[in-house]
Amino acid sequence: MKYKSVVVTKRGGPEVLQITENDLRPPAAKETRIRVLATGVGRTDINYRYGLSPFAPKIPFVPGYEIMGLVDAIGEAVTKVTVGDRVAALTGHGSYSEVIYLAQEHLVSVPQSLDPAEVVTVVLNYVSAYQMLHRVAKVKAGDKVLINGASGGMGTALLELGKLAGLKMYGTASQSKFSILTKFGATPIDYETDDFVEVISKAESNGLDFVFEGIGKEAGDRALKVLQPGGKLVAYAAPSGGLMSIVKDMFKLIRVNFFPKGMSAEFYGITALYLRDKKPFMEDLPKLFKLLEEGKIKPVISMKLPILEARKANELLESGQVTGNIVLLVPELLE
Repeated sequence: MKYKSVVVTKRGGPEVLQITENDLRPPAAKETRIRVLATGVGRTDINYRYGLSPFAPKIPFVPGYEIMGLVDAIGEAVTKVTVGDRVAALTGHGSYSEVIYLAQEHLVSVPQSLDPAEVVTVVLNYVSAYQMLHRVAKVKAGDKVLINGASGGMGTALLELGKLAGLKMYGTASQSKFSILTKFGATPIDYETDDFVEVISKAESNGLDFVFEGIGKEAGDRALKVLQPGGKLVAYAAPSGGLMSIVKDMFKLIRVNFFPKGMSAEFYGITALYLRDKKPFMEDLPKLFKLLEEGKIKPVISMKLPILEARKANELLESGQVTGNIVLLVPELLE
């Protein structure tokens, strides 16, 4: 038997994504074989494809950072899941595929009532947003924050969870996407025509408590100007550029932490955190599933496409016209 995956065959644009066939094999002793129901399409997938990140997998590779699926078969040493279980996992890459093989330690049980498309947005974007807000920044009701790059998958997750936390929010986006920011109670700032530093300096003379920086480059440096003494910059833009570029960014953050105003800065990366310690992820994902079950969060999904149409999904994301998330699904979930 065979299954199909979407593979990056060489560095480049969406055109390098090609569908390949693979032999379906039994899982190894400690593996689970999972039929992928849903996966997301994100900026890290794009950076990896172009080779803009020092952490990009070697060619050829299957992109896809997260999955929700059904356990299809288990190895003889697997004890925590059984065939038919609904599970989610953070994968880093490998998810643009009809089937994926994962060790049981990476799997989180998914409640039966939840929609796979919504689940998969929570696995990466909402866990990341939750951890930035509550584990890194430790926000409290009434805190004033800027979300730089507020209309994408991560930005909308920060907006929704920020609203739940009672934050006063500002967000940058193009004017065509203002409605999603106002939906979550944020004040929108047009990054194409307005200077967010000027806008916020007029609105908040004492500055902001936190900036969540998802744009990168010079936007991070400028965002420091809107922080109040003791404020914090949390950078989460996917690393891009060579190793020296990453080192330079890290030195910038170190420098900020020694500013006389007492400001601080921290880079958040879910993969580094997960590889160091899986426990926070394993604790936070079920909390977010509960919020999803209770209707307290509702991920913004702009488009759903079949898994094997990942190339089209990448083209759409790179166009810059997408609000929220693009989700890839098995065809039967699109009927």
